[in-house]
Amino acid sequence: MYVSAAFFYNRTMARRTKQEAQETRARLLDAAEQLFHERGVSRTSLQDIAQAAGVTRGAVYWHFEDKVQLFNAMMERATMPLEEDFEASVSPGPDRPLDDLRLRLMNVMHCAALNARTRRAFEIANLRVEFVGEMASIRGRKVAAHREWTDHNREAFERAKALGQLPPDVDAHQAAIGLMALVGGLLHHWILDPEAFDLIGVGQARLEHYLSSLTVVVPNRFPPLTAAERGALGRQPVCEAGRDACRDPLADAAPGTAQTDGTAAGDAATPIHPRE
Repeated sequence: MYVSAAFFYNRTMARRTKQEAQETRARLLDAAEQLFHERGVSRTSLQDIAQAAGVTRGAVYWHFEDKVQLFNAMMERATMPLEEDFEASVSPGPDRPLDDLRLRLMNVMHCAALNARTRRAFEIANLRVEFVGEMASIRGRKVAAHREWTDHNREAFERAKALGQLPPDVDAHQAAIGLMALVGGLLHHWILDPEAFDLIGVGQARLEHYLSSLTVVVPNRFPPLTAAERGALGRQPVCEAGRDACRDPLADAAPGTAQTDGTAAGDAATPIHPRE
């Protein structure tokens, strides 16, 4: 009987210790999310997070190696709803890849607009983190996520082509990049200025328009760029290393001095291409 009681006591204590550890970890993630959002990632220390969570700094290191690992855990928790599969009654299924893309990306916009935790995570990732110093490795994580997203979209477009739901000449890779730019741009714009437009309404309309446009052959209404138009692109004043500001060489000439192209220094002249 004594052995059974001791065994039961040890199991109870183990469950309690595990539960307490999970609660401490959750408090640390909550504190990190709050402080990262209020102050920015670079201006928040692990000591700040420990103090806000009501634990010691040693408790932080018990759960996380450094701020990068804590940041990643916070982002994974906040974006988990975006990765969950839909119920079978809702999911379009593998034979409708475009419908599946539409539903999943609409879910991203709904979560950003309606889920406070997901929205804070997007705001932190886009507006409150600098990819320098100890946080430089976060950039690699973000790049990997973007590439994974692009690959998923490309595979969906390839399946749609194989099923005859997209024209065979659609470039799946370019279509995937365009879709990423559309949804990512909408999210970034809305996070920067939520009052500018209704993310859910505008997002659904633009997403459906883009996916629908891929199903038909649309002629290019623009003629090729002329040599003059192409030559005018990307021109800017010369910037020299070590100078305080960019300098337009034409502006250094005395007013009224004739230039080699026949214009005066004060006239609108074509800037010089930046040096290689």
